Amino acid sequence: MSDKTPTSNANSYQDIGEFWDKHDATEFGEQTNVDFNVNITSQRKYFPLDKHLFIKVKQIAKQHGISEETLLNLWIQEKINQVHIVKSLS
Repeated sequence: MSDKTPTSNANSYQDIGEFWDKHDATEFGEQTNVDFNVNITSQRKYFPLDKHLFIKVKQIAKQHGISEETLLNLWIQEKINQVHIVKSLS
């Protein structure tokens, strides 16, 4: 690191870390209000499951030492693979 950083006047990453351990960014410069939009979309989708099916799924998952979510994902992937194989054979 050849130059000193403008705020901490540090010569190394260790010095920068030590500086920011003792200081807060609000101590430097003007604070401005910022508006921004956040669009968070889940990578997961949720589906209602019949209570009796859930109880059975929970029991089977426990027997296999995995979560209900993992068991259902495995089963659904297996079914999709079966449908895909049958479709490709026809």
